[in-house]
Amino acid sequence: MTHIGLNAHLLSGKASYRSAGIHGYIYHTLVNLLAEAPQDWRFTAMVGAANTLDLNGLTVRHSKWDTDSPIRRILWEQAAQPLQLSDFDLYHGLAFVSPLLLTKPSIVTIYDLSFLHYPQVLSTSRRLYLRMFTALSCRRAKRVIAISQSTARDVHRSFGIPLDKIDVAPPGYDPAVYRQLPEREIAAFRARHNLPERFWLSLGTLEPRKNLPMLLQAYAGVPENERLPLVLAGGKGWDYEAIFEAIERYNLSNWVQFPGYLPIEELPLWYNSAEVFLYPSVFEGFGIPVLEAMACGTPVIISDASSLPEVAGQAGLTLPPHAVERWTQALRQAFGDANWRQQAIQQGLAEAKRYNWQLTAAQTIKSYQQAIHAQ
Repeated sequence: MTHIGLNAHLLSGKASYRSAGIHGYIYHTLVNLLAEAPQDWRFTAMVGAANTLDLNGLTVRHSKWDTDSPIRRILWEQAAQPLQLSDFDLYHGLAFVSPLLLTKPSIVTIYDLSFLHYPQVLSTSRRLYLRMFTALSCRRAKRVIAISQSTARDVHRSFGIPLDKIDVAPPGYDPAVYRQLPEREIAAFRARHNLPERFWLSLGTLEPRKNLPMLLQAYAGVPENERLPLVLAGGKGWDYEAIFEAIERYNLSNWVQFPGYLPIEELPLWYNSAEVFLYPSVFEGFGIPVLEAMACGTPVIISDASSLPEVAGQAGLTLPPHAVERWTQALRQAFGDANWRQQAIQQGLAEAKRYNWQLTAAQTIKSYQQAIHAQ
């Protein structure tokens, strides 16, 4: 019987803006593993002492202390956890790193390398930890799982990991949650939040890689009679002053709203309420909001950077992230071309069907099998 150990300690902490996507990926992968695995396989998920999540039949092994803080989690993973791994045939580090003292064959999952390309987003200690241990973990692992082809290429270029050692297991979404909603629900939601009937939405942490100053410049170039109100949703990250400076420079204070954090349970209503979803980011490991928006039947306009073209496929419009005039023209098209909007809706719904959590789990199982056979 094959026994897989799953380091899921990241689920012990509270999901922040920066970790929410990773939390969701880990959780949904774990709860779908059993259905995709050979019948004689066992799985044990290692979590923090206070973790109470139901992981759908997986054995859960709790640590002796809480691992909700990054420092405690790192100390447990590197110092205490290696002493508890003797009964596993394979160890899966579900978030970037494996223990330095690990003696078992391993797999590691990489979401993106933003800590290399945008190091300012993390504290110095966490950045150095990830820079040192992620590369080492990838080199020692039997297989590396990336969440997109873009991330796989980045891991190959940055760490020298052969592409034939990297598997791609994209995330999914819950079609019962992210779907087209009845118009009466959407109208009621707009009324509760005092939203206009027509508006454009962008969602993401307010930080440089989201490329919002460029979007605001393009938006300012749209004639007012062809412009919809713009909602820039998301929590403040770092170096976001340029966003508000652009608001002032282009006299957009009456046109742009900042609702801040959007509760996860409200996201389908926000996507459904928006006429178009805008995502001009210059770097993403995957771009889950684009997938969620498409699944909700919202047309998307995205940048052609990193993983985003993979996610959207043929849906919507894909533009260079710094081509201001092309973004202006795209917004004008989105405003005035109802036929384009309807076509983009149908394209997005079709592209979203390529992704589901069962496929994510199935690809993860294939990676386990390859790692085991490579021993």
